[in-house]
Amino acid sequence: QVQLVESGGGLVQAGGSLRLSCAASGNIFSIDVMGWYRQAPGKQREMVATISRSYTTNYADSVKGRFTISRENVKKMVFLQMNSLKPEDTAVYYCGRRLPTGSWGSWGRGTQVTVSS
Repeated sequence: QVQLVESGGGLVQAGGSLRLSCAASGNIFSIDVMGWYRQAPGKQREMVATISRSYTTNYADSVKGRFTISRENVKKMVFLQMNSLKPEDTAVYYCGRRLPTGSWGSWGRGTQVTVSS
């Protein structure tokens, strides 16, 4: 069973940066598509960025050019570098993996990111 634990959130002013980390336990990390999702109050969870085992990345239009997803398979870690943060980036950020069914799961508890204007 894969378990994911996020860290690195916090309060930052608009224009600032944060780096989120996701630590995975389990033995199938290297073959998973991993990703970061976020959920703002009153809104549905949305995809932020994903990365395949071959390091192919995909980003939501709203974060392209500002966020960078990366992974270290040996350390079983996934990262999200967030630059030029905006108040609309405020949300709980979750790390997840794509399941064999094609849906997403194994969510961690999330880490809060708050961007003040």
